[in-house]
Amino acid sequence: MTSYDLYAIGNALVDSEYEVTDAQLQALQVEKRHMTLIDAPRRAALLAGLEGQHARRTGGGSAGNTVVAMAQLGGKAFYSCRVAQDELGAFYQADLEANGVRSNLGQGAAPAGQTGVCLVLVTPDAERSMSTFLGATAELDASALQPEAIARSQVYYMEGYLAASPSGLEAALQGRALARAAGVRLAATLSDMSMINFCRPGLEAILGDGLDYLFCNEEEAQGWAGCTDLDELCARFAPLAGVVCITRGAKGCLVLHEGKRLEVPAAPVRALDTNGAGDMFAGAFLFGVTHGYDLAQAAWLANQAASQVVAQYGNRLKTAQLQALRQQLEQRAAAQ
Repeated sequence: MTSYDLYAIGNALVDSEYEVTDAQLQALQVEKRHMTLIDAPRRAALLAGLEGQHARRTGGGSAGNTVVAMAQLGGKAFYSCRVAQDELGAFYQADLEANGVRSNLGQGAAPAGQTGVCLVLVTPDAERSMSTFLGATAELDASALQPEAIARSQVYYMEGYLAASPSGLEAALQGRALARAAGVRLAATLSDMSMINFCRPGLEAILGDGLDYLFCNEEEAQGWAGCTDLDELCARFAPLAGVVCITRGAKGCLVLHEGKRLEVPAAPVRALDTNGAGDMFAGAFLFGVTHGYDLAQAAWLANQAASQVVAQYGNRLKTAQLQALRQQLEQRAAAQ
């Protein structure tokens, strides 16, 4: 039976990414830098406002991006998610399969309806602003879980965006309990300031009595802790997980572990698009720690991969790019 390095649960979303000006963003009344949940009429209005502009379509969803990164690096990944029986659902399933990710999709008839989508608007300062129509993934529930696969995984990963979905959150927590009982390491991401502002109880349930790995960016960390002082921030976050990774953009990342603070610099790049950077960081970092690398080496790989994502448009890298970074990691590790 197949064993997995990473088992994740999250929202299956097809990304449509547009390059827009700040003036267009304001005209469309989209909140900058954050994720906003939208309904079908709002989605239609946004699409009408973007008519005629070129869009890049890719598989997406936060945890979806993370498992794809794991698989592209050479790890084994499983993804629990939900799509509808439509063209976008077929696209999403095919995308996972093409990237070597196993999933619960295709193990029964997909429901009627619309597959979830995320309209990603990227401004010239590289910031991404997301409007998410959940569609079918709004009804993600425990039927998407594969208990045997969870028990055969090294890490069980929960997407913080599920805090906004009662059934999705319950599914994530059921999977968490299964993973804990099987001795599988637990990981999660805070995902976005909108989740902290409006869905904190759900995030607190995901954190529970502690995790093995927790991922967030500096803004999310500040929002969660209610402070901006770095020392105080680290003191408040350290008890939440055995390893806490706080990404800081061009400043690199902080890794908190056993009372120590490790600072790992980012690769210097010109940022074009921050969409998917945090997801990539988590996938690359978890690849590192599940394949025998220490925290500094895993953080180096994660920073390098995230830097390459922000230096291009789009939420994913090509497999060849990640394989080249893996080779560099192996060479660095051998030289140390």
